[in-house]
Amino acid sequence: MRLLMISAMYENGGNATHRLFDGHPELFVYPFESQLGTRFVNDALTSMFPLKYRWPTFDLDASDADNYRAIIDEECKVRARTPHVSKFRHVAFEFSDDDRLQRYLGLVAGKKRSASGNVSAFFKATFDAWINRRASGRERVYVGYSPIIVVDAQRILTQMPDAHVLHVVRNPWSAYADTKKRPVPLPLESYMLGWCVCQHAALVAKRLFPDRMHIVRFEDILAGSSPALSPICTALGIETTPSLDVPSWNGEPLQEVYPWGTIRTATSDANRATADELGTEEWHAIRDHAGLWLHVFDYERFLDPT
Repeated sequence: MRLLMISAMYENGGNATHRLFDGHPELFVYPFESQLGTRFVNDALTSMFPLKYRWPTFDLDASDADNYRAIIDEECKVRARTPHVSKFRHVAFEFSDDDRLQRYLGLVAGKKRSASGNVSAFFKATFDAWINRRASGRERVYVGYSPIIVVDAQRILTQMPDAHVLHVVRNPWSAYADTKKRPVPLPLESYMLGWCVCQHAALVAKRLFPDRMHIVRFEDILAGSSPALSPICTALGIETTPSLDVPSWNGEPLQEVYPWGTIRTATSDANRATADELGTEEWHAIRDHAGLWLHVFDYERFLDPT
């Protein structure tokens, strides 16, 4: 299976980028965050990042149905099974999780079990079960998005030789200002530790897989999404289409990306104004924690007066 997996630290523009790919006629774009992780993920990063955002580990001695159910996929399963409590209850989504399970079982039956095989079947079964999806008939690459999954980029690119990973980076001041709007936000020190770990993982994967690991700044997407995302389209062998300039869900243009993400207004001016919501002490603390990454991603002068 050909897969493009999008990653970004929280409030770094991952959802917005995911929605920009939605209307592309050559892409199967997952409807929500594709939270592929399972409870079997257990490594040095388990205490830092939620399991649902990680690349999955499976109990390959379990049944195929149990492997399917192990994938957390919270946003899609809540919308399918209890739509009245889903933050996406306002969109038309004709989809049965039970139907997807049956399609998944048919796809993996008789095949050697593997994490990549399970993920491939999961994506394919999702689109087989999505009744009211607007299809062009030209789709050939699957697109998923899971925050911070860049920390597993090496596993993804090793296990799936035809996969690509796109990591989105946003300046840490605007990103932290947006994460503070969550009901229970991460402390600044914890947030910045996660931000730095994600950038480190992205750059290491880029050195190891230069042709299939891609990094783009959210600021560059805001300045022009088609030019910023065109290199990824070229790497995937698909066209750069006008749809890349318009965020959408199932082909319907979105006036704002929320509730798919916390960024309501995806413009350069709004991005800069968001950073200004922080106090001077927070500005300096974030600069101290971000350290050399500000130079690497050309953010050293981001807060300078325009």
